Amino acid sequence: MLRPRIPVNPLPTGTVAPLIHPGALPEAEPHREPSYRSRDHHAPAAPTRAMVQLTPGSVVALAAGGGAVVLVVGAVLVSMLLAVAITGVSVAVIAVVLRLLVKDLQKGR
Repeated sequence: MLRPRIPVNPLPTGTVAPLIHPGALPEAEPHREPSYRSRDHHAPAAPTRAMVQLTPGSVVALAAGGGAVVLVVGAVLVSMLLAVAITGVSVAVIAVVLRLLVKDLQKGR
């Protein structure tokens, strides 16, 4: 009943590419580094990356932002903990009141 059914597809439906075996690749020429003794002494330029420069003002702003995030996350977590604590106390009070009511009803019989 719970056996998986694997579909059988005897013929491929998409484009089939032949398998390439490592021995079937044509021989490639070895890569040679350019000679530094040539006439052209210009080395290929590496792509430049944008650098972030931190000024004292930006460090202070970053620290203030991090502190604000910590305060907000802390306030949210404390409020969630407070909500759970209030819920637990209210459930405990309701349980005590119901117990007393049931006890009073049983005494009246």
